[in-house]
Amino acid sequence: MGQLEDMSVFVRIVEAGGIGKAADQMGMAKSGVSRRLGALESRLGVTLINRTTRSSSLTNVGREYYQRAVKLIGDVSELDSLATSEGNSLDGQLRLAAPLSFGLAHLSSALDEFAGDHPGLSIKIDFSDRQVDLIEQGADLAIRISELGDSSLQARRICPVRLVLCASPSYLAKNGTPRKPGDLKNHQVLAYTLGSGNTIKLCDQRGNEQLIHTTARIAANNGDFLHDMALANHGIAALPTFIVWQSLSSRKLVPVLESYTLPTINAWAVYPQTRYLSQRARQLIDFLVARFGDKPYWDDN
Repeated sequence: MGQLEDMSVFVRIVEAGGIGKAADQMGMAKSGVSRRLGALESRLGVTLINRTTRSSSLTNVGREYYQRAVKLIGDVSELDSLATSEGNSLDGQLRLAAPLSFGLAHLSSALDEFAGDHPGLSIKIDFSDRQVDLIEQGADLAIRISELGDSSLQARRICPVRLVLCASPSYLAKNGTPRKPGDLKNHQVLAYTLGSGNTIKLCDQRGNEQLIHTTARIAANNGDFLHDMALANHGIAALPTFIVWQSLSSRKLVPVLESYTLPTINAWAVYPQTRYLSQRARQLIDFLVARFGDKPYWDDN
């Protein structure tokens, strides 16, 4: 390896939080990563990271070197990207984190096409509804469906995500159909535990908001499970249309309180500010934005 490669290993050690985690992310032996760090420090004649058997920390010069190394590596990556035509096939590895339900339902076919266009590209995906630490996990980018609150990340909007209150016709025939938001307090509610939980925010046609506090009969951290429970007549659920669109189309589920709307959120592609966005990641984001757009196909009815 040359100095730029050693520098990249050093940056990965810092961002991963240690030599062992960096080794796991890069698929290298821990001893090999340690040797690369040692070679860089010997070449520079300084200690970049203070290491003990239990912990490690950046030295003052190591902190300054890290900040400049991140910029330099980003500049080199950008230069490589400028020299590469967008029409060329991509290669290398792309590490992606994505929410489980959205990923399986809609990213599978998208990534099938993208991978087919770039046979030299290796894709590694972590499916989880929880927000993973991109730097700690060594991911190039993540797809997140939420309101963004992490200022350490850069983001690009992929598509809107619309939520709908819905239930099965059998449930409503047995329990009645709510006519106003307050009626939800008298119904069985299926709650998503990673969101607002038992609180449902509704907006009327004049833009007035109402917060309805309900008691969930069934709560889960997965939208597909709640979809199944709604289909099985267990209650009313607030779910994204990318999960329930086919059930709504077939009338296995029907919307309730249609004169009110739930807040629209968005699907975002996010990546660390400290890391230059590779051509691989940049082209994937462009592909997903073009594929889903302002009106994704699951809302095109």
